[in-house]
Amino acid sequence: MRKLLLFTITLVLLCVAPVQAADVNTVKATIVKHAIEMGVDPAIALSIARTESGFSHNARSSHGAVGVFQLMPSTARRMGLNPYSLNDNIKGGIMYYKSMYKMFGSVELALAAYNAGPGNVKKYKAVPPYAETKRFVSKIMKDYHYYKANPDPAMVKAKAAHTAAKKPATTTVAASKPKVPAATLEMVKAKDINAVKVEVVDETPIDLEIEATSLAI
Repeated sequence: MRKLLLFTITLVLLCVAPVQAADVNTVKATIVKHAIEMGVDPAIALSIARTESGFSHNARSSHGAVGVFQLMPSTARRMGLNPYSLNDNIKGGIMYYKSMYKMFGSVELALAAYNAGPGNVKKYKAVPPYAETKRFVSKIMKDYHYYKANPDPAMVKAKAAHTAAKKPATTTVAASKPKVPAATLEMVKAKDINAVKVEVVDETPIDLEIEATSLAI
């Protein structure tokens, strides 16, 4: 009976527990990839994720927010995304930040709206006077400036890959002149060339001789 109970508990935990969390490097690489594709600075995307979840897809808040970007399931569903999917969660977080930035035209205000909602930012026309929101904006801006000065390895790798993809392919050309096999040589139509021979004595032309010559290659 005891073995059966332990087996049942183990089975339930395996079914209910979240999938093994992706390692931090994988999460960062995914964030940078989606940020670049969506036209958002990877530095700000990484900064939001670091503050929201510490790059942990298993993060859950007391308010019900989930994943790397701490999306509310209802918000994710409105965007047609699954917040429990790593890729969808990251895309959703970046999409939401991008929409807030377009709405307010300011990184700080976009971050404030991300945390406190666009309604409160519109109400105060500034970062709302909430301690949590102020800390949120301040922390992310600090991380953002750090990443700009010290790019994360995921950013460096993505930039290198992007540069390599844009670089045109080069073909190595041999420096030596190509040798044409004798068997492929063909006679070239003879051309009459007027050769001019001038003999000079004391820089004064004294003899001018013109002769016709035929060349064959």
